[in-house]
Parts: sequence; structure tokens; C-alpha cells
Amino acid sequence: MKLVTVNHPFRYETEKLSREFFPESGIEVSDDVCAENAVITEIDGDEISVRFDGDERRQNVGGVTDKNDLERIMAQLLYSLLSEKTGIYPPWGILTGIRPTKVFRAKENELGSEKAKEFFKNELFVSDSKTDLVQSVTDAQRNIIGLSGKNSMSLYISIPFCPTRCSYCSFISHSFESAKKLIPEYVEKLIDEIKYTGEIAKELSLKLETVYYGGGTPTTLSAQQLKLIEDAVEESFDLSGLREYTVEAGRPDTVTEEKLDVLKNSGVTRISINPQTFNNEVLKVIGRRHTAEETEKAFLLAREKGFDNINMDLIAGLPTDTVQSFEKTLEKTLSLSPENVTVHTLAIKRSSSMGMTSSDISQAKTAEKMLSLAQKGLCADYFPYYMYRQSKSLSNLENVGWCRSGKEGLYNIYMMEETHSVFSCGAGAVTKLKAPDGEEIERIFNFKYPFEYIKDYGELISRKQRIKEFYKTYTY
Repeated sequence: MKLVTVNHPFRYETEKLSREFFPESGIEVSDDVCAENAVITEIDGDEISVRFDGDERRQNVGGVTDKNDLERIMAQLLYSLLSEKTGIYPPWGILTGIRPTKVFRAKENELGSEKAKEFFKNELFVSDSKTDLVQSVTDAQRNIIGLSGKNSMSLYISIPFCPTRCSYCSFISHSFESAKKLIPEYVEKLIDEIKYTGEIAKELSLKLETVYYGGGTPTTLSAQQLKLIEDAVEESFDLSGLREYTVEAGRPDTVTEEKLDVLKNSGVTRISINPQTFNNEVLKVIGRRHTAEETEKAFLLAREKGFDNINMDLIAGLPTDTVQSFEKTLEKTLSLSPENVTVHTLAIKRSSSMGMTSSDISQAKTAEKMLSLAQKGLCADYFPYYMYRQSKSLSNLENVGWCRSGKEGLYNIYMMEETHSVFSCGAGAVTKLKAPDGEEIERIFNFKYPFEYIKDYGELISRKQRIKEFYKTYTY
């Protein structure tokens, strides 16, 4: 499908929205107004127009100067025309960003809760159910966001290694076998970066709120390597006011009694043990070399070790998974009674080994049914506390974290809602600097791959000087 953009800067937004109506065909963007069977979007003087298949939508925008308003009007016209032509009505309307709650919160602060809901439904065309969901999440986050002060920060530590690479994975992660020679030197450099980052945080008098180890699968490392990293964190940062310490132990085939002891003794308060599915056949298809039984065993071992805040991830829309199988996965998850359950929609990225196929529409419909089942099953004992949307997820659907009262994943909220700075260490990590007195965001990128991280470590450290420069202009 061709998308023609004429005399406007909204190429990215119109392309992303158009993709929802033509999920089985790629979107080719051009400026050829004579292209056949094309969706044509244009701003001509004071008029915005959208044309497709012999029909068009137009609106006069004389006097409208705000870029966001112009973008929204064009998206509304595009949605109106394409939904009528295709019979597809995306539940998130014209809202294509990854942080719906951030948009809702801003509107709520401006207009109040009821007016914000009306804006979502009438101006963004978001469905009633998704509007209710985003309001519920926003409500759940309010007090937690209030805990974040002007001098708050969080720490993210990247361990980009896994036992094997899942077929849907698009993260910068490497299988243990392919990267094991790099791991000792990687850990050495990572510890050095943690220490350097801690010096910066102390110099700036920042308060550490949460620590989060992600990846990859951090527990791919040995117990000794994990302890070295955790000791570096303890030595480099003041943990006396720490609200949460999370380590992803997502792959049950990496969970051992010795590693759990190290995590517990180092003060880790929250871990993830992620089944994704409790269907062994689906696990094989997606390339995970463990069984559902091993997941349960790892979870119960963590309980024995005293972990009372465990998250479990599920994925809706996995290849060969069915609604009935997903329901059994959900039932099994609930029987284990984790404190957090995060339900993801499968996102198929170009960097994953799983390609787009002609079955994506039926797969997307299956994922929608799975999400509905999850919401019905979880709402009795859990509530939604954070959410985000990924590019290329089936039907552009959402990922939602559910929890029991008092067991919210604080780092998830602070990171996704961009409430304070996140200092990040390790390959593929991105430090996100948040202005203490405003909404300004600046990013500092580490090198993506472990071998780059090791080779160009000196350059990476020099980039972190920018943190001090950023904070020079602020008082808190």
C-alpha cells in the first residue's frame, strides 16, 4: 500500500496509523500524487485533505497554528476515511504513541478527569474499554508518581545475555554459548561503569529510588558474577532510601538455589520468573529450552527462599498458541499466586527471527481475545498499574502490568512515565535524563553490543560527563 504525503511533516504519524488498516501489506511512503491505489494526505493552504479509493475527507484549518492540532486533525480525517473503507476500527483510535497514560495524565491535569475521558473518546477515537483502562492505570499511579522528587533517580543495569534467543526477541541480547568468552570482561567493565555512575550520583546529591537489572536475562550470569555486580551497587550508591530492588530472573532454566541466595542476601526485593506460556509445545516453537514444569519449580524455589514480590510475564499471540491454551496458562499462573502479572502482546520486530506472515490478522484477533480473557481473569484479585504499547505489536495492542495492592513495580512506573532520571549501565543501555523542573528529556546511549561496549569503553565513560553538564542548570 502506498501512502503519499504532500506538503506536511506528519509522515511518521500517518504511516504508523495507516499500517493499522493494512496490516498484511507494507506501507510505502512517497510524494507521487499520481500513484494508483494510494492513500494521499495533503495540506494545501488552509485545507487538510485525505483521499483514497475515490473518496476523500477535507477540513479547513485556517487559524490553526499548533503543530499538534494539525497532526490530530489529519489523523482524524485519515482514521475516518480508512475505517469506513476497510471496516477496521482500531481500539486505540488515532493514538499511536507508546505512553497513553502520559497523554491522559496531561489532559487530566489540564481539563479534569471527565473531560480527559471525553477527549480520548471524541478527539482521539479511543474505544470506551481502552479509555477506562488508561484511566484506571493513571489512577493507580498517582500516589507513586508523587513519591518521586526533584532529586530522584533510578538505576538500570543491562545484562544482555540469555541461555538461548527467543524467536520473537528484538532486544540486544546474545545466547550464552555465543557470548560466554565476553562475559568475564563485560562484568569487569560493567562494575567499573557502576562505580563511575555512583560517583556522579553522589556529586549531584541525587536520591536513588529503584534499581532494576534487565537484559537479556541477568541470571544467565553465575552466582559469583551476580554478587560482584550487586556488591558494586551497594558500594557505589546510598541504598538507605531505596524503595525497590528488582532483578529479572525471567528464564527459569537460569534459576538456581545459589543465585536466589545471592539475590536475597544482597537485598533484592522483587524478581521476575517468566513463563510466557505454560504450553510446552509453544515453548519449543518460540525457542525456549525449558518446560512449563521447570517454570513452576523455579517459582516455588523462589518462594521457599523468601521472595514475596514475584512478577510473571505472559505473552498473548504467540505462534501456535490458542485461546484455550492461553486460558490454561492464565489459570496456572493464578494458581501460583504471583504478586505481579504482566500481560504482553506479541510484537514482531524486524530484528527478531520471527517474520511477518499472512496469518497476522487472525493471530491479532486471537491476541485480542487473549487480552480480554486476561483482564477478566485478573481483575478479581489484581489491578492494572502500568501499561505501554510497542511498535509492531499485533493490532497495535497494549502491554499491561497487573498487581496486588502495595506490590506495584515502581521502576516500571518511573521509567515508563518519565518521572525522573534513569542512569543506565551496560551494553544497549540508555541513560534518560529528566529535567527536575520541567519535561525536558535527554538521552545518552551506551554502545549496543557487548564487544563494542568492551572495545570502546573509554568513549562510553566520556559520554557520561554529559550527566553533570545537564544538571548544572538545575536546582533542587
